[in-house]
Amino acid sequence: MLVHDGLAPPARYRAIAVLILAIGLSSLDGTIVNLALPAIARDLQTSAAQSVWVVNAYQIAILAVLLPLANLGDRVGHRRIYLGGMTLFTAASACCMLADSLPLLAAARALQGAGAAGIMAVNLALVRLIYPSRMLGRGIAINSMVVATSSVAGPSVAAGILSVASWPWLFALNLPLGVIVVWLGLRALPQDSAAKSSAARLSWLDVLLNALMFSLLFLGTDALGTGRPATASSFIEGIATLSAGLAIGVVYVRRQLTQPLPLFPLDLLRIPMFALSIAASATAFAAQTLAYIALPFLMLDGYGRSPLQAGALITAWPLAIFVVAPLAARLIGRYPDGLLGGIGLATMAAGLALLAALPAHPDNADIVWRMALCGIGFGLFQSPNNHTMMTTAPPHRSGGAAGMLGTARLTGQSLGAMTMAIIFSFANAHDGRGPLIALALAAGLAVVAGVFSTARVRHRPARKLS
Repeated sequence: MLVHDGLAPPARYRAIAVLILAIGLSSLDGTIVNLALPAIARDLQTSAAQSVWVVNAYQIAILAVLLPLANLGDRVGHRRIYLGGMTLFTAASACCMLADSLPLLAAARALQGAGAAGIMAVNLALVRLIYPSRMLGRGIAINSMVVATSSVAGPSVAAGILSVASWPWLFALNLPLGVIVVWLGLRALPQDSAAKSSAARLSWLDVLLNALMFSLLFLGTDALGTGRPATASSFIEGIATLSAGLAIGVVYVRRQLTQPLPLFPLDLLRIPMFALSIAASATAFAAQTLAYIALPFLMLDGYGRSPLQAGALITAWPLAIFVVAPLAARLIGRYPDGLLGGIGLATMAAGLALLAALPAHPDNADIVWRMALCGIGFGLFQSPNNHTMMTTAPPHRSGGAAGMLGTARLTGQSLGAMTMAIIFSFANAHDGRGPLIALALAAGLAVVAGVFSTARVRHRPARKLS
């Protein structure tokens, strides 16, 4: 049961287990199918380009409904949205297993993404309910560690499953774990009350505008950023789609500025600490995505490493995050979040710059310690940054804050992927030149993110929105 400040043990531990399982599964499924795309294309008799929709459908669905579900969580309670999202995610996973055509699989993945959005939208809001305020930094650090490691563990988990089974079994993993999470969640997650302002009805026009804006922006970015040969028609298609998304976004944002409880919580950006944290998050994730896409090309083609060797070398990055996250949790509250984030991003920028400056034939040890430096920096940045976002927003707007956090992450990842594709359009991806340019640019983005983070040290916490 809820006490005056968070949950008391052992109820807290049961609730934490539910959160770790759910956010881990939803983050893992963002990348778990990437390795299976060739097999999916072959089995479903479709092209490799079309099979990418198995990934895109999941990402678009998350972007389209993340903020509406975060807003709904503030209105009807975060626990309801979380368990509803997990239930949909589990049922959609079963549909993915049974799909016998690409359209059915893409539709099932979209439903799965909608369920994952329900989990991501209110996950940190529940962290805020579960942990006592003195331990909130630790809770956010554990959550950040799980998201970071699960997001990059997809290919490794997929490789293990595909070595003994076919691609539908990638989704089978979610079925027993999903049922366990829902069963435990009904018993362990705390009840929370809806906001007093929840009497205002959710506008379905705003939900539609939100979905259209993010979907068109994603599709336009994808059209400009795919690896297919650039043509005048593909360029026009991408620009037209992006323009439509921006036009809808102008209408949507103007509507949101007049709402007392906006679906797109732009009013939270009036809090300087929150706005700087959002900017730092989006920029840092763009830098990380640039690096994660560039590194396999650099390791495989530039340095001649085998896939197994490349995977082992790159693993040093997420392992460093895993190791540093507990330390970051202990430092939160002792030192300003902006200072911790700035130091972390400076460390990450140094690691990226050193990777870009590697000699033509580096030793494995030279690669590993640079990778680890990047992971240490990102691990030191992410938890304090998330802590600032969740604690500077009013408690009854925790869902909106969590939704903005997820949106910043996904936006940064999309921008990073698009930037990588632009680099590969003029610099060879296979001779090492393109990846090295991307790593240098990623180092610059990490520096920019560090400026945003460090600027928070100069700001005193602003009066929170009521």
